[in-house]
Amino acid sequence: MLESIRRKADVPLSMRSLRFLSLDPDEMDDYVQLHKQQPIRRQTVITCISTLKKSTADDDGVSCLVIGTESCDVYVLDPEAFIILSKMSLPAAPSFMDVTGQFDVEFRITVACRNGNIYILRRDSDKPKYCIELASHPVGLVRVGKNVVVGCTDESLQGFTQKGKRLWRTVLAAPITTMAAMDLPTRGFQAVLLGLANCEVQLYRDKNLLSTIKTPDVVTSICFGRYGREDGTLIMTTRAGGLIVKILKRTAVFDDRDGAPGPPQAQSIRLNVPKKTKLYVDQTLRERESGAAMHRAFQMDLSRLRLAAAKAYVKALESSLTPVSSSLSEPLKMNAVVQGLGPTFKLTLNVQNTAACRPVMNLAVSFLYDESLYRVKNPFLRIPLLVPGLIYPIQTFVECTSDKGIADIIKVFVLHEGRSSPLLTAHINMPVSEGLTLN
Repeated sequence: MLESIRRKADVPLSMRSLRFLSLDPDEMDDYVQLHKQQPIRRQTVITCISTLKKSTADDDGVSCLVIGTESCDVYVLDPEAFIILSKMSLPAAPSFMDVTGQFDVEFRITVACRNGNIYILRRDSDKPKYCIELASHPVGLVRVGKNVVVGCTDESLQGFTQKGKRLWRTVLAAPITTMAAMDLPTRGFQAVLLGLANCEVQLYRDKNLLSTIKTPDVVTSICFGRYGREDGTLIMTTRAGGLIVKILKRTAVFDDRDGAPGPPQAQSIRLNVPKKTKLYVDQTLRERESGAAMHRAFQMDLSRLRLAAAKAYVKALESSLTPVSSSLSEPLKMNAVVQGLGPTFKLTLNVQNTAACRPVMNLAVSFLYDESLYRVKNPFLRIPLLVPGLIYPIQTFVECTSDKGIADIIKVFVLHEGRSSPLLTAHINMPVSEGLTLN
């Protein structure tokens, strides 16, 4: 009963009265005698606060204090005498507040409450004029022009009219930690700044994302306005207690980038197409008259190209003519490096086992070359155990025995003991030797 009286009574009771009703009958007289000389007061707590211009909208004009309280009331206080100029009641305790207009002319107070609704209060009315019901609780409220932008706990940003009609909704990448308005009167630009839990600060104009700022920590509060001689200054505080100050460039340009799916804006730009020449017209007529024959010829050439590529690929796999092994049990990779000016060259083969966890053993390297041009110091080399992931360099020396100034190809085969076909093959184009050594 006491709970229902406290919440639903037309005249809310004070804490002293609720305490009195909860006492036993034999304790009530003592309680009354103790407190009968003290006036009854209902104390409350301020939940949000803002300002309202008194009569003019000038920057240096007198402002009234607007206070939202835990007792579901909104007060407008006189700035000089600190008396209550207006009192308005809400169905729930307010959490966020945005005020616009002048007290003596016309004003609107937009309030987001803890029950998940947004109420709009107007002059000469002690009850809300409009109500906006949200699907989730609000975490921020900003007025942009004649519209209201609300951030919600479901990681969404929504725009509403003054009468509660939803205009748009966009989904964000992370939960909202703070919101603030960005107003540049000199440019006529208004937008919304959002601090997100993924260490980003995003700038939205309606539902369009204009810019993103990366921060070293999660931003917990944002303020944009004049700081010193700079009109466009963004000040941010982070969760760890850091302070970030950014100054807007005077040459900054804000372009709307709509995130909705569709063709890019460049697609609508008309291209500067040159005039049609006689050759273009003749070619167009030729394609129109013999289009079927040209298409058949193109398809025939394409099929021949695919067939030649497939034959070359099969031949390379069957003869292991590639520097990468096609064996699943012994996957190898090899590349060669030739160093020197001649006639003696240093040949380095880098062999790598690309398997995940299986080593490879019993391998050897063999060379095939023109013996009238080259002489290899070690034409047959054994490869040690190959551990997966490591690169093993295998080195040998090649001597050019010809003085004709020509070069040839040296073929390198990686063999496995007991098998006739190589695991992989590499063709090394040898450079031209600078000369012969003098004996």
